[in-house]
Amino acid sequence: MDLIKVHGARENNLQNIDIDIPKNKLVVMTGISGSGKSSLAFDTLYQEGQRRYMESLSAYARQFLGNFEKPDVDRIEGLSPSISIDQKTTSNNPRSTVGTVTEVYDYLRLLYARVGTPYCPGTDEPLTKQSIEEMTLRVLNLKEGSRILVMSPVIERQKGTFKRLSEQYMKEGFTRAYIDGENYLLEEMPELDKNKNHDFFLVIDRLIIKDGLRSRLYDALELAAKFANGKTRVMVNDDAMLHFSQTYSCNDSNFTIPDLEPRLFSFNTPIGACPDCNGLGLKLEVSPDLVVDPSKSLSDGGLIPYKNNDDGNLNTLMLEQFCSYHKIDMGIPVSELNPKHLNMILYGSREKIHYRLKSTSGRIHEKVDKYEGLIVNLTRRYRETTSDWVRTWIENFMTESVCPTCHGARLNEAALSVKIGGKNMYELTSLSIDDTITFLSNVVLNNEQQQIAKLALQEIISRLTFLQDVGLGYLTLSRQAGTLSGGEAQRIRLATQIGSKLTGVLYVLDEPSIGLHQKDNAKLIETLKKMRDLGNTLIVVEHDHETMLASDYLIDIGPRAGKHGGKVVAAGTPQEVMDNPDSITGRYLKGLEKVEVPRTRREGTGQDILVMGAKANNLKDISVGFPLGKLTVVTGVSGSGKSSLVNEILLKGLQQKYYKTKDKAGEHTAINDHNLIDRVIDISQSPIGRTPRSNPATYTGVFDDIRDLYAQTNEAKARGYKKGRFSFNVRGGRCEACGGDGLKKISMHFLPDVYVPCEVCGGQRYNHETLQIKYKGKNIADVLEMTIDEALHFFENHPKIHQKLQTIFDVGLDYITLGQSATTLSGGEAQRVKLASELYRRITSSSIYILDEPTTGLHTDDIKRLLKVLHKIVDEGATMVIIEHNLDIIKNADYIIDLGPEGGDAGGDIIALGTPEQVAKVKKSYTGQYLINALK
Repeated sequence: MDLIKVHGARENNLQNIDIDIPKNKLVVMTGISGSGKSSLAFDTLYQEGQRRYMESLSAYARQFLGNFEKPDVDRIEGLSPSISIDQKTTSNNPRSTVGTVTEVYDYLRLLYARVGTPYCPGTDEPLTKQSIEEMTLRVLNLKEGSRILVMSPVIERQKGTFKRLSEQYMKEGFTRAYIDGENYLLEEMPELDKNKNHDFFLVIDRLIIKDGLRSRLYDALELAAKFANGKTRVMVNDDAMLHFSQTYSCNDSNFTIPDLEPRLFSFNTPIGACPDCNGLGLKLEVSPDLVVDPSKSLSDGGLIPYKNNDDGNLNTLMLEQFCSYHKIDMGIPVSELNPKHLNMILYGSREKIHYRLKSTSGRIHEKVDKYEGLIVNLTRRYRETTSDWVRTWIENFMTESVCPTCHGARLNEAALSVKIGGKNMYELTSLSIDDTITFLSNVVLNNEQQQIAKLALQEIISRLTFLQDVGLGYLTLSRQAGTLSGGEAQRIRLATQIGSKLTGVLYVLDEPSIGLHQKDNAKLIETLKKMRDLGNTLIVVEHDHETMLASDYLIDIGPRAGKHGGKVVAAGTPQEVMDNPDSITGRYLKGLEKVEVPRTRREGTGQDILVMGAKANNLKDISVGFPLGKLTVVTGVSGSGKSSLVNEILLKGLQQKYYKTKDKAGEHTAINDHNLIDRVIDISQSPIGRTPRSNPATYTGVFDDIRDLYAQTNEAKARGYKKGRFSFNVRGGRCEACGGDGLKKISMHFLPDVYVPCEVCGGQRYNHETLQIKYKGKNIADVLEMTIDEALHFFENHPKIHQKLQTIFDVGLDYITLGQSATTLSGGEAQRVKLASELYRRITSSSIYILDEPTTGLHTDDIKRLLKVLHKIVDEGATMVIIEHNLDIIKNADYIIDLGPEGGDAGGDIIALGTPEQVAKVKKSYTGQYLINALK
């Protein structure tokens, strides 16, 4: 069958639709945000494909894999096994890196274990190891008649007299030792200076090279190695020393390396991980900046963790007595304290003093002890406590810093001493993928190494090339997976799937072009076509015009969002959709509708926020001004340094200055905002809440006003119900059977968890009495089920509520319900809820709004609406900085900062500055090249 036939799809807002989707084609589903694209692609097709595959397995296997509920659809014919490649699968585990997620790191570990060469860290001399057999053959090749001493280096460069050691070996039958370059009988061993380093080599045997010596020599070497952890020494004719070792070890130090095996190069195993940070590359440490308030005195809360302690607190009493003993004035600001005294207060003192302390029972007890110091105290308690509350509290005073032992490499010294082509594992994984391919393609290996490494190198280069093909050549394999954007994470999974070369699979992708510059779009489309040509069906939920035009089949869902969507408006080739007058998407593709270019650009205030000496990540020590009172868009190819400049330096730097946040800004010299900014608003794509209780109504605060309204009804007043009665988070008005959740989770072991409406409240969250209170015929539970569009009309006579709902409507979220769980909102939807909550707050000229790709998940028609909101904020005098690839946003900017020219090490420079028209004239700007047509 060449078609996937869907009959009666009703999942979420789908309107009982029937559709035939061609197989083995690149199919793009598009439509207004909330129209039902994802409901058809993910919640129906992918869900059913997964469910059918799971049902083919035994009940025993299903208990480990989980199951999928059947979507609300009559039937689907011709469905293949499905794989979802979405944006929500990035691991936040700090141990996950690009290398481990793509499995390239596993092949690199194998490569280093098989053809890596260990080096001594001190001298960079290659280390070798020999078996006893190899040692024997080497000695037997000496000139016949040579006199040799076979010795065991039991002590090398260590302090001590070693008298007892000498006596022990005499008891075992040994008679001689080679001590500090001289031969001695053990019974005549000299007195050694215990404060100096000495060598003590036990003489195992004295031999002369001749025929028939092999067996005795082998035994002597074996015994010597046994006493000295695999090391032996052979003195030849009293003037030459041969060094042998069964392990990789350095002759000039005690540095040794265990056998080279793949797990030695894993930072997730004790054998390979840095012992100081346990393979994380970072350490969480108490920061002096977070525990000290320089403007206050010690007696007035200068030590922040102690500021709420009462006078009888043990810590406070010890601090007071410590300061009294050392004559430290507790009444002056901390900033005026002697640095030596402040250091003692923070890190403790070795000197013991007498403390007189009162217990909680009032009993006086005395002790003599060292003062531990605030930072040492918090660090110890963090390590020892079993209380999650205490750990969380102490983490408020901690910051992450690069591990001082491995300097972020994650691996221990032994693993890092092994190199291929002069680079250790960390140095190689710190290269961009582009550079890694070049390095491995040109690495010089001997014939034996080439034979061993051939297959591993082929696999590594092949997988890296797939990553390069999806526009990720700027990433490094050592980059944490949690720092990747949704689009980057999705393209990594896409590259992994290409490498698997499966056929006959239904792939469902969610906006793979997110975070991708137009320059790299062609690469992505080519990759999608490769997957299709392998014999797979690709269903891509996408808003990007280029991807739509490159598709084999285009499906436009709509016409609008929510209950006004859920229908197939147009389906066919891109040209057929463009020719359909009912399709909004077709009108934009054809150019009949478009986002207009502003007639004028704002002048701004003439002042700017100057970021100087930006060097975070790949930024090349750049200085750049962000003009105040303007809409500034930061552009550039993926990996050019946009997030490093805006999120890591500008945002975190301003937050540190005004809100004293603990997140350190990226490396830079200074940020000068001339004190013209006092409010920094970060509108990111992080969730608006981590539990199902969080929803748009509670986050924006409109639910407070709605609860006020219900408390003002005559019935509520008569019953004495206050505002809290209408909250589902507290006792009183909520249904206690489900705790206000409305649902109960039933664990079904090897069947999927089932969420059933609470049998007491019927899923309405509230008890019967609360639900009897109605306004205009609707109770509080009915309101939570309303879409924003419906609620706007319902509350049109209440200006305060209507105004807040209008802001949510204005950012294009009219289709979501007031009570929709925060966990079901996409990153783009969460970002727009945050934007809406800011719109009805006072917008001032001293506010700066920072947004990261706000067009995520938006149709061009939605972007047109969003731009009105963004312009409204800037028109009121605020400053806005946006990271964006979307040309409709870029061409609406007052000012563009274009970074590049490429990603990774080849990026981080300023390529162009100015209005869109000015940037379009800069020939070396990739953004400018695409702007030329967009501005027409």
